[in-house]
Amino acid sequence: MKSQLCKQLLLPAAVLAFACCHVSAYAQAAPSLQAIQQGFLNPPNEAKPMVRWWWFGPAVEKPEILRELQQMKADGIGGAELAFVYPEVLDDPAHGLKNFAFLSPEMLDAVQYAQAEGRKLGLRIDVTLGSGWPYGGPTVTLHNAAMRLRTIVAALPGGAASAPLPALKEGESIIYAAVVNGTQSKWDASASSPATLDSEAARVTPAETPRVILFFVQSHTGQMVKRAAVGAEGWVLDPFSKEAVATHLKTVGEPLVKAFGNTPPYAIFSDSLEAYGADWTPTLPEEFRKRRGYDLLPHLPELVAGDTPNSANIRHDWGKTLTELVNEAYLVQINDWANQHGTKFRSQTYGEPAVSLSSQKLVALPEGEGPQWRTFSTLRWASSGNHVLGNNVTSGETFTWLHSPVFRATPLDMKAEADIDFIMGENQLIFHGWPYSAPQVGEPGWSLYAAAVFNDHNPWHPVMPTVNNYIARLSYLMRQGKPANQVAVLLPTDDAWAAFKPAKVTVTGAMQDLLPREMLGAILSAGYNFDFTDAEAIDRLGVQHSILLLPPTTRIPVATLRKIAAFKAAGGKVVAFGHTPTLSPEGKSSGELTKLAASIFPSTANTTAELTAALHQAAVPDLAFETTDFDRNAIGFIRRKLPTGDIYFLTNTSNREIKATVSFSTSYASGVALDPETGHTLPSKIAPKKLTLTLAPYESRTYLFGNGVTAATSKATTTASAAPIDLSRDWSVSFTGTGKTETQHTLTDWTASDATQHYSGEAVYTRSFQVEKAPSLGVYLTITGGSAEPGAPDAPPTAEKREGIPNPLVTRTGPGTRAWYNPPIREGALLVVNGKPAGALWHPPYRLDIASLLQPGENKIEIHVYNTALNAWAALPPHDYRPLIAKYGDRFQMQDLDKVKPVPSGILGNIELVFEAQR
Repeated sequence: MKSQLCKQLLLPAAVLAFACCHVSAYAQAAPSLQAIQQGFLNPPNEAKPMVRWWWFGPAVEKPEILRELQQMKADGIGGAELAFVYPEVLDDPAHGLKNFAFLSPEMLDAVQYAQAEGRKLGLRIDVTLGSGWPYGGPTVTLHNAAMRLRTIVAALPGGAASAPLPALKEGESIIYAAVVNGTQSKWDASASSPATLDSEAARVTPAETPRVILFFVQSHTGQMVKRAAVGAEGWVLDPFSKEAVATHLKTVGEPLVKAFGNTPPYAIFSDSLEAYGADWTPTLPEEFRKRRGYDLLPHLPELVAGDTPNSANIRHDWGKTLTELVNEAYLVQINDWANQHGTKFRSQTYGEPAVSLSSQKLVALPEGEGPQWRTFSTLRWASSGNHVLGNNVTSGETFTWLHSPVFRATPLDMKAEADIDFIMGENQLIFHGWPYSAPQVGEPGWSLYAAAVFNDHNPWHPVMPTVNNYIARLSYLMRQGKPANQVAVLLPTDDAWAAFKPAKVTVTGAMQDLLPREMLGAILSAGYNFDFTDAEAIDRLGVQHSILLLPPTTRIPVATLRKIAAFKAAGGKVVAFGHTPTLSPEGKSSGELTKLAASIFPSTANTTAELTAALHQAAVPDLAFETTDFDRNAIGFIRRKLPTGDIYFLTNTSNREIKATVSFSTSYASGVALDPETGHTLPSKIAPKKLTLTLAPYESRTYLFGNGVTAATSKATTTASAAPIDLSRDWSVSFTGTGKTETQHTLTDWTASDATQHYSGEAVYTRSFQVEKAPSLGVYLTITGGSAEPGAPDAPPTAEKREGIPNPLVTRTGPGTRAWYNPPIREGALLVVNGKPAGALWHPPYRLDIASLLQPGENKIEIHVYNTALNAWAALPPHDYRPLIAKYGDRFQMQDLDKVKPVPSGILGNIELVFEAQR
């Protein structure tokens, strides 16, 4: 097995010994296939999803804290991250509402209580090391606040020997001044002369012609902490400053972690780096000189202008230095602090400022977000870092912006995004989120300004345990074995640094432009999955994938090319898309670089068709398709490699049924399908080749191939199927809690009646039907009639447009997702047959096997249907936030309030009993 796996991976010799050694040790410790099947049936607590638990104000009370923790436990949630955000209400002693000041004794006492009670329930408790985002607050002085480089351009008349100093804002200082030719609107940075600064003026050598003087000012971004709790207001800290970060850890981190007593939080959390415009720090000139070997200040005109032959080189060195500084001051310092305090640093290591992919090696728990699976995503950025670095768990901030506005998101929306997250390598979902809601405020309770609501104020919440069980099972399964993505995409990080400019210093932001979307989509459509890697990771660890794909790249280290050449010489496959490198990171050409690039990349793929052909020539794809172009683009998958088997998870990311014949590249002759709804293994074994699939919208499949997999015992049944029985008419519908019961001869939308237009809650559909004898076939209660919803954004450019429905994929490049589908159940249901629970209906295909619950003669069926809180919310008068804003400022703005209106509710499709032979 050891030699077989190493041969499959096609690793260079230097990495083969390391990989095979670890494969051998891993094989000894890995669970058996039967143990994996059992773990899938009963996933461990650590695989259960978590929630971001928003404490508004914070205005919390211990009884409600305990009740919500108990509800999380009952829902199958594995833990909570304490997140302290803006107030929702003014203090109201008469109703027991009081906003505790951030880090006040009352707030810290509530933290202590929450973590203690959560631990008693077996929940994992994390804590955000601050309030709102990014890190900062009242203890951040202007000296330690996030900084930027500001340029002031002033006219310098002919003959002038000096120029007055410009007026500065508080905390600003002039760090350099230079004279250039040109005007204030257009000046030439290619030749500049320094000015001499004194307390009164900038002294220059006179010239006859008018010129321009540039003042480079060490300034501040002015950014304040967003969504801050009461008492947490203040500047965003300077992420390049060790002093600023250390002060935050002492003044904010220490009190929060101390509140956990002898049981520190499982992890402390830092949200995505959003110190917008932060591109400077007081130590930058000295650090730049020490690291890059020359003085940055005389080159500031070129850095700012960006239009000289050397500008990109200056910007590259500046960007690389900023990355090194944020790594050391922020990531390393916080991670070390976490270790010293018995916890782990969970970090969303992307955004602004300039962290790189390899920066993730500096934190214990890299995390991502963003379900943009066919283009660049920081979720894939995080999972790739974990795959390359050997971390088995990738957490993700999940469901951010899911189907806005608040309360609009449904269980089907959750599945549409969760499945995409799984195929990108996420295996620890952290829901965004769970709003703490004071019971005094009534329904629908508090909510974040823009996020889904997963607490029990949402009427469809009774379906949540089923959704969470689905997620927990797949999270468990996606942690087994090793990641097996075939393609590594080498990020052009040096090109990203060279593309930096003042106030825009983000590697992840640059990748949106540097990685062609059509290239990434073509990899997936060709039947491969991929990770990102970077030059630093290759230099340290080599290439760990079967295929290395180079996107259009200009700058690359020669040392990295040498590593790639060794990988290729050892049998590794290398494919280039677009142009190949011509320059070193510093912007120089060399004979060795030119020779290496030419030998490694003798040709390049310039179209998606050429890329697909090159990939197929390099290695057999993990998933081979026989289907239409549209369906090929809609199917996503991920593979995990076991010592004695393979795991595949496959999903339809589109809003319409697709048909395909697929072949898995596993070397094992047979496997089984696992049902994530129930955890059971399905009865029939399957072959990995030429498997015919029909996938409903957003439907997924899970397969386990290997020697020794066991299928479930199948009852002997007939092979014939009976005609369906239509149960679509004559239902008694009782609206729980209202006293209203009606007979629906034809299934009707609740919003069609004035009496239930704004009803949010449960309705119980009841009727009886006759069965002559106990069935020998599988009997499925099936609800049909769903339809694709027009208007889904951003399908791959090669996707077909069918049936007049444009762009029906869920994929998009912006924030947020949703299922673009009109389901026949709005929005979830629990089925009861003859008084016994039969399961939940929450995604296509809407069907449950009820054969074991049927009896000869009369059978009673109940369908408990739940909609969203949006309908009742739409009937409420607009909330008046003016008193809150008057006291605390405008800290949040509710999103998409124009979309708060009743949505269709109830059972809107046809109900049938469908008889099928069990397989």
